[in-house]
Amino acid sequence: MNYEDMEHLQGDFQAYVKYIFHATKGREFRWNEHHTVICNALMRAFAGISPRLILNLPPRFSKTELAVVSFASWALGISPDAEFIHASYSSVLAANNSYNIRSVMQHEAYREVFPDSQLQDDSKARHWWKTANGGVFYATGAEGTITGFGAGKVNADGFGGALLIDDPHKALEAKRSEASRKAVIDWFQGTVETRLNSQETPIILIMQRLHEEDLSGWLLGGGNGERWEHVSLPAIKPDGSALWPAKLGISELHRMQASKPYDFAGQYMQRPVPIGGGMVKDAWFSDRYKMIPPRVIRVVQSWDSAQKDKKERNDPSVCTTWAECADGYYLLDVYRDWLEYPALERAVKDQAAKHKPNAVLVEDKSTGQSIIQQARAGSLGNIPVIGIEPKGDKIDRLERCTGLMESGRVRLPESAQWISDYTSELTTFPMAVHDDQVDSTSQALNWMRDNSGRAYASSGHRRY
Repeated sequence: MNYEDMEHLQGDFQAYVKYIFHATKGREFRWNEHHTVICNALMRAFAGISPRLILNLPPRFSKTELAVVSFASWALGISPDAEFIHASYSSVLAANNSYNIRSVMQHEAYREVFPDSQLQDDSKARHWWKTANGGVFYATGAEGTITGFGAGKVNADGFGGALLIDDPHKALEAKRSEASRKAVIDWFQGTVETRLNSQETPIILIMQRLHEEDLSGWLLGGGNGERWEHVSLPAIKPDGSALWPAKLGISELHRMQASKPYDFAGQYMQRPVPIGGGMVKDAWFSDRYKMIPPRVIRVVQSWDSAQKDKKERNDPSVCTTWAECADGYYLLDVYRDWLEYPALERAVKDQAAKHKPNAVLVEDKSTGQSIIQQARAGSLGNIPVIGIEPKGDKIDRLERCTGLMESGRVRLPESAQWISDYTSELTTFPMAVHDDQVDSTSQALNWMRDNSGRAYASSGHRRY
């Protein structure tokens, strides 16, 4: 390799990516325009123009190859004393990325481009190795501890290293578990930010969007108080064409979108809440009721109870009240508050007294178990409590009753103080912050459908 070629590859990250990929893998990189966008953003981070960078793009769209393997090896070629920390949701994946970077740097094609960047002879661990110039690369799993390592250098003259975070969330856990999402954010605040040797050290987050409150959403919402350059690359571009047609054509993307709209909205479109809603569409409730039919088959209440009070857990307890009629299920009322147990028991009694239900459904978990036990012991009077053992996860339970909603058999009131919050949560699930009203709703609808009522409400029950 002549000097001009070597100098070109050292100074042009995009050219380096294409060259080193072909040299190490024996095939051409299937280049697309979004790869150029990613390379340019990484160059801005390297130059210190964008020290806080978020890259959101679909899975399998070369994000790790470009932003981790190629970027780290190229940067260590230019700055062999740079110090990197790399994290992913899995320590095994992070270690594998680390191994791939090290393998690139040991390749003869790399040594031709960067003859002065050599690995230390005893650097054989997959997750932690050093360069002969004092550089370090350390890989770990998200939520893991990072002891004795830092990213970047104090008072570095130019680029001194970076903190690379690639997919910090497990996809399924991030979609369905607030605790899992919070654990990653706590790890970022309590561990990651303390590992910077300088505030000038770039933090580069590369991930698909999974939820409104995933790490990207939290940071973009001002979570850590810093400004982030945000590069978002949806699989379907604003003009309606495919982002990478050689990878996924527009017809295939539309098929995927129709099959799982809420997954597609986050992971492929980088909008965790789909346009027009998630699993449940607002259009399904366009025909709002002013009055319910005169004959009510039965009134059913459904409780989703939280475990702690508001200070300890940001989940309220919810009771939805329904009237089952011949033409469908009418939502009458929504009660929602943060309650510890004694107050929860009083609320169950108050709501039952208000609506005279034929059945009070209580999920058999957490504080709901206490309500069920009190009912069995006769401490709740004649409130008809029924314990419910949930089947499947939250998404499965809602999916079971979306047919009722889409067919127009679930009716919402034209006006109510609580209706806006209720519909917002329902139509953005599973990407919304809370899901308590969703859980109460699916519990009620599934039970009423599976236990279809036959007798009209007795005269002792409230008429609406």
